[in-house]
Amino acid sequence: MVLSSRQRDELNSAILEYLKSNGYTKSLEAFREEADVTEQTDKKYEGLMEKKWTSVVRLQRKVMDLETKLNELQKETRDGLANPRKDPADWIPRPPERCSLSGHRSPITRVIFHPVYSIVISAAEDSTIKVWDYETGDFEKTLKGHTDSVQDISFDSSGKILASCSADLSIKIWDFEGYECTKTLTGHDHNVSSVSFMPDNDHIVSASRDKTIKLWELATGYCIKTFLGHKEWVRMIRPNSDGSLLASCSNDQTVRVWVTASAECKFELRDHDHVVECVSWAPEASHANICAAAGVEVRKGEKVGPFIVSGSRDKTLRIWDVSTSQCMFTLIGHDNWVRGAVFHPRGKFLLTSSDDKTLRVWDIKNRRCHKTLAAHEHFVTALDVHKSKPYIITGSVDLLVKLINKKKWSASITGLHHIKTNVLAFNITRMVATL
Repeated sequence: MVLSSRQRDELNSAILEYLKSNGYTKSLEAFREEADVTEQTDKKYEGLMEKKWTSVVRLQRKVMDLETKLNELQKETRDGLANPRKDPADWIPRPPERCSLSGHRSPITRVIFHPVYSIVISAAEDSTIKVWDYETGDFEKTLKGHTDSVQDISFDSSGKILASCSADLSIKIWDFEGYECTKTLTGHDHNVSSVSFMPDNDHIVSASRDKTIKLWELATGYCIKTFLGHKEWVRMIRPNSDGSLLASCSNDQTVRVWVTASAECKFELRDHDHVVECVSWAPEASHANICAAAGVEVRKGEKVGPFIVSGSRDKTLRIWDVSTSQCMFTLIGHDNWVRGAVFHPRGKFLLTSSDDKTLRVWDIKNRRCHKTLAAHEHFVTALDVHKSKPYIITGSVDLLVKLINKKKWSASITGLHHIKTNVLAFNITRMVATL
C-alpha cells in the first residue's frame, strides 16, 4: 500500500513515540537515523500505536461476527428461494416479538385473533376486554361490562359477534361492529371459565366451575341443554369442526367427549395425573402426522380420527383418538403447567404455552420439541395462531400481550444486503486503522 508523504510522516512519528515510551533506546536511535526523522513533541502521537493496534483487533472481531451472520443469512435466503412457493402458513414463530402490547392491569387470561381483520382481542383479570391492531401495535378499544375476571372470549365465523364469559357468573354477547353488549346470559352458578361459538353461529357453549356445560341459543339467550358428568370445575369446552361433538377438560383430571345432539358423554378419557387446563381439536391436515407419530398405518382413502390434544398441570400433552378413546402418544418437555395448546393451520406443528414462561413448537410427526421460545417474563397463560398469516399471539401474567411472527424472505434479503454493506465498511475502516 502506497502512503502519502503526510501519512508516512505521521506513521514514523507514532513509531518513534512508541519506541521512546517503552524505553527501546537502541531501536529508537537506529529508527531515527534510518528513517531520517526528528523527535516529535506533539502529544497527539502519545499512545497512538497502541490505539491503532487495539482498534484493528476490535474491528477484526466485529468483521468476523458480521461474516458469520452474513453466511447464516445467505443460507437462509438460499433455502427460502429454493422454494419460492413456500406457503406463509408453514412458517413457525421466530424471536424477537414483532410488538408487545401493554394496557391491562391484571394477568391476561385469553388472547384471540379476529377471523377477518388485523385485530387481536385480549381478556384479563381486570374485568376488561381490549382490542388491538396488530399491524400497527396500536390500542383500539376497551370493552367494559363484566364485573369480575374475564375468563374466555370467542368470535363467530364472521367476526361480527363476540362472546365473553366471566367469574361474575355471566356470559355477554357483544356487537363487535358497534362495540356494544347486546345480551347478558345467566344460568351458571359459579365462575364461567370457557365459552365458544358453535360452527352454526346460532349457538354458543359454555363451561363453568359449577361442573356443568351449557348450550345456549343466541337469538333468545336461552339455555337449551345442560351437560352433566364432570365431578369438578370444567376448565375448557371446544366444539369440533361440524359441531356434532364437544370436548371438555376439568379439574377432575379427565377429558370428556360429548354428543351435542343428545348431551350424552361419549367417552371419558383418563391418563393425566393433574388438572387438565386446555383441550383442542386437531385439524384434518394434522391427521396424517398424528398417525405417523403413533405408528398407525393409514390406507389410501381411509378416514381416521377425530383427534384431540389436552394439556395438563402434570406438564404433559396427550393426543387422543376419539374413535377409540385411546391416548395415542404423550409429549413431554414443559417444566411447568401447560396452559394452552393450538394446532398449526397446516397440521405439521402443535404450539403450546406454559407456566415455564415458554412457547414451544412441537413437530408432531417426530414427537419432539422443534423450537422453544422464551416468550414472557412470567407464566404464559394464553396463545392463539392466525389461520392464514404467520402470526402467533401470547398473553401472560406479566400483563403483556405479544405478537410473534416469522420474518419474510424479502426481509432476510434486505438484512443480507445490510450486513454485506457493514462488512465492506468495517473492512475499509480496518485498513484505515492500520495507517
